[in-house]
Amino acid sequence: MLCQFTVKNFKSIREEVTFDMQAAAISEHEDRVIKGTDGELYLPVSAVYGPNGGGKSNVLEALHSLVMKVLRPLYATNNNENIAIKMKKLVIEPFAFDKETINEPTEFELFFRTALAEYRYELIVKKEVIEYERLDRIKLETGRKSALFERDKKEISLKGTFAKLKTSDELSDTLPLLSYLGITYSKNDVVRDVLGWFDEGIDFLNYGNPMQELRMAVSKSEDVKRLMLQMIQEMDLDIIDFRVEENENDRIEVFTKHIVNDYEAELNLFDESSGTKKLFGLLPFIAKSLLRGTTLVIDELDAKIHPVLLKYLIMTFSDMEKNRNGAQLIFTSHDLSTMNSEIFRRDEIWFSAINGYDESVLYSLVDFRKEGGNKPRNDENYSKQYMEGRYGADPYFKKLIDWEVSD
Repeated sequence: MLCQFTVKNFKSIREEVTFDMQAAAISEHEDRVIKGTDGELYLPVSAVYGPNGGGKSNVLEALHSLVMKVLRPLYATNNNENIAIKMKKLVIEPFAFDKETINEPTEFELFFRTALAEYRYELIVKKEVIEYERLDRIKLETGRKSALFERDKKEISLKGTFAKLKTSDELSDTLPLLSYLGITYSKNDVVRDVLGWFDEGIDFLNYGNPMQELRMAVSKSEDVKRLMLQMIQEMDLDIIDFRVEENENDRIEVFTKHIVNDYEAELNLFDESSGTKKLFGLLPFIAKSLLRGTTLVIDELDAKIHPVLLKYLIMTFSDMEKNRNGAQLIFTSHDLSTMNSEIFRRDEIWFSAINGYDESVLYSLVDFRKEGGNKPRNDENYSKQYMEGRYGADPYFKKLIDWEVSD
């Protein structure tokens, strides 16, 4: 589970911004939160809105870049076809519109949870070189806090349960220590717990090859296909089944089965609408996330998806009867039909826009203050207020309307 993510000096983000999945203390849809074993409450859904060029995609890309910075060294020698799809190279670029920040490091801080513990991971990187790195842990069963390691340019200090582990004197300054521990001590229980979250606990949707993703998901798990079919039928798409066929050239074709007026017909997925094709690219990720209780991150979820289907996907994660494993959905969107108090809590709605210094700012609706210092009410017409520019991130302009965000 993702708890909180902070980034500084990354692309359009100059000053520190924090994206928080911890539930605020508000009386809204209190049955739609994930309850941790220690009583802490977390959000199952968050949506980031804002104009094109406002930086909302950069927030998600910063998180993806941190995850891949850790995972790429682990994947580098793996020839597995499924791993190759995840090997996207993401460059960590600093804020470019300032002569100082372009030569300063990018800073990341990540809080996440596994079934056993909550971890805090900090990484500071300058031109791919690690300037600082730290990992801390809180055991959920006992609440005991401990530092696991700390690294700067001069030394590496392994602590707590890592104290007896050894590091190489020739450790590359571009290789995260966390990655090194994953390569060298892959059987260590704590190392496996931490890297298990990076590898399996969070997923970023890849639109590059949806057919490949579909084949991977369905071939691995009948449960994924079963849940996909259940969701397709709940969305009333008149598709009763589908099959994935692989030919001799390792190419695949997907066929959907329809019944119309008692007549059964099969269509190649390429003959379906663009919305149905995108839905088939989405649903394997959605199903895997719900079944495994993982965090799913999607840029522009609303693109080519009908608003009714978008609402269904959001509400599936918000419904704790359907989302029994604590899955999370984080996405960017321009769709205003779902920006309302029926679908979202105020802490689940986020905005990103460019301020007067050409840098992205990020804030949630629950933290925003309108003119006069008033908080947005939970009975407001959120989409109307947003369209009128009353929440700062005007949908038509990159620039932020300079009203207040609470401390």
